[in-house]
Amino acid sequence: MVNQLPQSILFCCDHNAVRSPMAEGIMKRFYGSDTYVQSVGVYNDLEIDGFAISVCYEIEVELSRHKSRSFDEMAAFGDDLSSFDLVVALSPASQRRALDLTQFFHMKVEYWPIMDPTGIGENREMKLSAYRQSRDQIISQFSKLWGIPTKD
Repeated sequence: MVNQLPQSILFCCDHNAVRSPMAEGIMKRFYGSDTYVQSVGVYNDLEIDGFAISVCYEIEVELSRHKSRSFDEMAAFGDDLSSFDLVVALSPASQRRALDLTQFFHMKVEYWPIMDPTGIGENREMKLSAYRQSRDQIISQFSKLWGIPTKD
């Protein structure tokens, strides 16, 4: 069963450098601009990951201009967490943080167990393979919930 796309969605992971920017970029590219999409991390201590940029580029998703930010920075910039219909946590730490921050809001927080590819692989090709697997897990989850993605 295909669900209706949410009006706004926030993806979160540990550092906003791999999984959440991939989810944000893929969502925007495959489902268009009908849904407001952002991403954050529990921490902002890393830049966008080069392997994430590479595997998303393979499917025409541009991530090189992504600027990592944390939940705290999002609030400091005036983005209100309560304005999102759905928060999708892609790591256990981000799920805990999202649940803490949303305990007084009526909003849905989901956890999607997307593999963290950052420590996998001994050479470039093995690392790319792990990142592709994470990317494809995100696409599979999207397809399950909102139908097969189509490019603009």
